[in-house]
Amino acid sequence: MMDTIIRYASENSSTFTLFKPQMGAGDMFLDAFTVMLVVFGVLFLMYILISLAGRVIESLSGIIIGKKAGNAPAAAPAASEKPAAEDPGEEFSSGTLKLKGCDEKTAAMIMAIVSDNTGIPLSELVFKSIKLVDEN
Repeated sequence: MMDTIIRYASENSSTFTLFKPQMGAGDMFLDAFTVMLVVFGVLFLMYILISLAGRVIESLSGIIIGKKAGNAPAAAPAASEKPAAEDPGEEFSSGTLKLKGCDEKTAAMIMAIVSDNTGIPLSELVFKSIKLVDEN
């Protein structure tokens, strides 16, 4: 095969080209530009799809986390008081709470402050009693 090419080149040395181009330089540049445009278009489309998927996953996780946080009670109810508005299936109790010298609003405020300062969710804290102490 190589001998044939060399023989042909020696016989036709003035017009020899191994590969004859089928299109001009302008057509080649137009084709290269078209290919690059398609590649960047596909990359941009992938960017849009990934961004949308991230937003969908973020919103779904926010909904799921919101449902879990919505089930936690704001404050533990007093021992003698039972909330009537709640569904009995969602009732949460961690025992009994004895109030000594303070009202229920003050006790709820104390429980919320303790939960906030410690960083422990209120649903994980257990209060056995809350007693009002005089500063005298």
